[in-house]
Amino acid sequence: MTAAPGTAVPAATPTADAAPAAHPAPTADATPPRRALPLATTVVLALLTAIAPLATDMYLPAFPQLAVDLGTTATAVQLSLTTFMVGLALGQLVIGPLSDQRGRRGLFIAGSALCAAAGLACALAPSIAFLVAARFVQGFAGAAGVVLSRAVVADRARGTAAAKLFGIMMLIQGVAPVAAPLLGGTLVTAVGWRGVFGILAGLSALMLVGVLALVPETRPREARTDGGLAATLRDARSVLGNRRYLGWTGALVLGFAAMFAYISASPFVLQNVLGLSVGSYSVAFAANALGLGVVAGLGTRLVDRFAPQRLLAVGVAAVAVLSALLLVDVVALGLPRWPTLVLLFLTVSALGLVFGNATTLATDEVAHAAGTGSAVMGALQFGVGAAVSPLVGLAGERTAVPMAVSMLVLALGAVGAARLAATAPARAEGVVPAGA
Repeated sequence: MTAAPGTAVPAATPTADAAPAAHPAPTADATPPRRALPLATTVVLALLTAIAPLATDMYLPAFPQLAVDLGTTATAVQLSLTTFMVGLALGQLVIGPLSDQRGRRGLFIAGSALCAAAGLACALAPSIAFLVAARFVQGFAGAAGVVLSRAVVADRARGTAAAKLFGIMMLIQGVAPVAAPLLGGTLVTAVGWRGVFGILAGLSALMLVGVLALVPETRPREARTDGGLAATLRDARSVLGNRRYLGWTGALVLGFAAMFAYISASPFVLQNVLGLSVGSYSVAFAANALGLGVVAGLGTRLVDRFAPQRLLAVGVAAVAVLSALLLVDVVALGLPRWPTLVLLFLTVSALGLVFGNATTLATDEVAHAAGTGSAVMGALQFGVGAAVSPLVGLAGERTAVPMAVSMLVLALGAVGAARLAATAPARAEGVVPAGA
């Protein structure tokens, strides 16, 4: 049965006389002894998860300049962001399951190389149509870093050890979307939008070097699935039929969407409604990113004393309560400046207990198909986040009500998802459901 959250699971070594099935479904017995990932490898994996958020947000301050340079409309420029997100979601759905069959390292290398080439193509784009196409490729290839980093950690760690590693990765993945526009604003002034894409291409190339030097193959041949599309569908059914996995994934996805609601609305709420200057807004934005990072870092230490499930429960409950207080602040109190800023800081910071712990619990449930599980998780994470972003602006640029309502609804959904997972029956580890 699945181990209790926060406990390490000893891995069994494969037996020499076991005859392979025609289309084997890997189980815990096919998993080699887990070896701890070196710190340098963990850092590379964490940075790989940040490439996609950075590529999403770093060029946002350059939208007006980009439209002028390419002689196009704001809508066409925004399409370059949409196609990137579509590519990122589709790439995870393709690369994750494929890595369960073909291994992680080769796809890591190919994805990093193609992402670097696509970034360079964006920097040299002669037209908006070329840029939109290159951004799709950049997103599709960049998905390798997001989906495979989680799969590699799931291959090598469980329970408390995994929670610490995922805490580091989710810290960077959570802070990156918040910090990227600030970094992008500085870079756009210095090097322009083409320079921003050139820097992103350079970061992808640097990550390629890191993969070649430090990331081993963690999906050995005896643990890989066989059977092509049939095996992919079997793994997908196994993952999507696991209520505990879906619950933990739902908590992650809805928490991430709540953060995207804040990110999308904060420029208008903090500047147009609260009256902050551009400089003051940047300071507040950076402070919230710092709070998220500090709490996520604290969470990696707390897992030695408290199970990831308990920390996640505290995290989603805190986000829900604080979001409710934020809504009261907006509707009943008229959005006073300092209480609003403090509530936003606390709400965003509390998400630091959600991301790493929810990821740990979800991947533990589907260790036999970690690539597929990571793919579903990542596609939903960025897909729902992208869908929520425009909703917070439906009522205009001078109200915080849509942001507060969205954050509360999403936080309550995360609480419900975590509760669903906690009360669902556990499934035997690594076993594909009968009839799959």
